[in-house]
Amino acid sequence: MLTGGVFPARTPRNALIRYVLAITLTLIVLLVCHSLNPFVGDNVTFIALTPVVAFVAWYWGLGESLLTVLLALGGTMYWPIPQHSLSVPSLAQSAGALAFIFTSAVIVALGEARRRENEKLRNAQGELESRVQERTAELDSANQKLRRLTSRLLELQDEERRRIARELHDSIGQMLAAVSMNLSAARADIDRLTKTTATLTDSEDLVQQMCKEVRTISHLLHPPLLDEAGLASALPWYTEGFARRSKINVNLDCPDDFGRIPREMETAVFRLVQECLTNIHRHSGSPTAKIRLHRSNHEVVIQVEDKGQGIPSEKLGSMTSAGTPGVGITGMKERVRQLGGTLEISSDHSGTKIVARLPISETSSNEDLSSTQDASSSAAA
Repeated sequence: MLTGGVFPARTPRNALIRYVLAITLTLIVLLVCHSLNPFVGDNVTFIALTPVVAFVAWYWGLGESLLTVLLALGGTMYWPIPQHSLSVPSLAQSAGALAFIFTSAVIVALGEARRRENEKLRNAQGELESRVQERTAELDSANQKLRRLTSRLLELQDEERRRIARELHDSIGQMLAAVSMNLSAARADIDRLTKTTATLTDSEDLVQQMCKEVRTISHLLHPPLLDEAGLASALPWYTEGFARRSKINVNLDCPDDFGRIPREMETAVFRLVQECLTNIHRHSGSPTAKIRLHRSNHEVVIQVEDKGQGIPSEKLGSMTSAGTPGVGITGMKERVRQLGGTLEISSDHSGTKIVARLPISETSSNEDLSSTQDASSSAAA
């Protein structure tokens, strides 16, 4: 912001006050010079009035400056100097008056040019501030739209995973099971054909592997246990499979009486644990992982920690500030934010800890729990 170095100091805004102050200041200087006239020369008055003209021209404007020059010229020529009224000035006085007029003209011109330049700068500053406010408002609007879009994308992603999981289980899984049975029957009929039997055996093994892969993918996309039995069953199933595949020792602390919570919150907790374990396997190099779930009347607390190499301080700072974290971290933060919770990430050389807190309201919990039980019953049927 421009300061007093460019714009003048605070000056009276009323034009009449500025004119009165200019006249008063000029008369004061004339009185002082009149009282000192016996001790100093006549031209000292012009010299003393020059700073007054400069001050008025520099800070108050053109009209006040011209009035000050005229008043100073008239007062110097016909009042402070002890002469008869309307007497003809001497050559020295005339020269001093001409020098004063020339100096005053230069000062007034410079002051007026500076005042106009300052006015332009003030106008430019106001326009710049207005543009900054407009750009700030546009940026806030864009951020709001981006948050809504992110929320909608996460919802669509979860719905699409549920749909794909159901399709894989209900259609392709059933057909693969039928193919497997047909191949088994055909293998029993043509056991006498050794070569054909070996080929069919290999085909059957491949089909079995495909069944396992499809079942694994279906369960990883959206495990049926999550909708049917809740986190207390889905999390142990997932962590056991993860530990078996990754060779990471996973310690899950989930109370037996954890119970059911709203479906959206169960999905968010499961995805949070899933993303944390994936990051531990990919980045931390930790041989162990500890997961702890705690539920009270008002909130659910999820804590995941490892004993890995930790997150570099620069990257951790960008995660916890308004920087650009990874897609996984962004997804976790957005899920927690949608549910009104908080996500804390702390890390040092001894490992990383992530703590998420999700609030539970009794009304929404009862409503969502009943809808979860209805969905589980329909899925079981």
